[in-house]
Amino acid sequence: MRALRAALLLLAVNACSSRPAVEETAVLRAGDFGAGAEKSRLESDVLALEKAHLEDTKLDCGAFDPDQIDLEHQPVCNLTREKARQFIRERFQSLEYTVSEQKAEGPTWPTTNIIAEVRGTEHPEQVVVVGAHYDSFYSGADDNSSGVAAMLEMARLAAGKRFARTIRFVGFDLEELGLVGSTRFVRMLPTEEIVASIVFDCIGYKDARPGAQMDLPGFPIPNTGDFIAAIANEQSRPRLEELYALGSRLDFVPLRGAVAPINGSGPFSGNLMRSDHAPFWLEGHSALFLTDTANFRNPHYHKKTDVPSTLDYDFLEGVTRLSAAGIAYWAEGPLP
Repeated sequence: MRALRAALLLLAVNACSSRPAVEETAVLRAGDFGAGAEKSRLESDVLALEKAHLEDTKLDCGAFDPDQIDLEHQPVCNLTREKARQFIRERFQSLEYTVSEQKAEGPTWPTTNIIAEVRGTEHPEQVVVVGAHYDSFYSGADDNSSGVAAMLEMARLAAGKRFARTIRFVGFDLEELGLVGSTRFVRMLPTEEIVASIVFDCIGYKDARPGAQMDLPGFPIPNTGDFIAAIANEQSRPRLEELYALGSRLDFVPLRGAVAPINGSGPFSGNLMRSDHAPFWLEGHSALFLTDTANFRNPHYHKKTDVPSTLDYDFLEGVTRLSAAGIAYWAEGPLP
């Protein structure tokens, strides 16, 4: 067991040890695209999403068996999602996207993933996915209005522009109840190539004080929470290395990477599988998970105190800018 853990740590240390060559023109183009992300818009969207969650009807948690789920420590009776989904739909529509909904039934709850895309002009069957779950506990500022706000800001930047590959923006439903929406999304994918994916979950909390960052098992990190973590598996390692190379050149936000072995389902990588990237990995698709490490840094995780005033919007802007540069690089655009 100790040897397996050591192997995972070694992968984390060496995840970005090799930096691929990135063509200068592509870096400048991607950097210019990412630099358009605006802090004021991100903050405004986080506040609007908080309002949506607080005014929404909470999930009916009567279907849970209290003998199987600890309701005191898993606040499922304070989960909301309908008004956040409507907010995303209206924002996509205001940007003149054609919006679609991927609906699926299940044994307990139906789910609705909300989707908008910029169709690729040269290789439309090759897709870059940007995803964030929109269901939240309580106000849900970091988890996950920060991720939704980043996705919406990137959709604003991409609106009306041309890319060689398709960029698809997806709001995932019911991540908090077991990655339900993203699992159904991946299983219902048409026959196409997922070139790259970025999945956001908790990306707006920063605390640079020594000791603020707890150790994430399988991911050797400093004790200051002033970086964004980018987590890959072997399938996604090239995308992590490219994002790291872009980040080193563009200097938008400090980035630390980790690579889980194989598809991420090993015995010591459970904490690296805790969001909507996991279904992509398990089905053999490339996906990067971007996170501030949630409860390993943020004391407000899954609490009433996860409110917009606790976030660092300069940090969130930097994460959004780097991520936007990444999707522009992978989608090969914007084109003239």
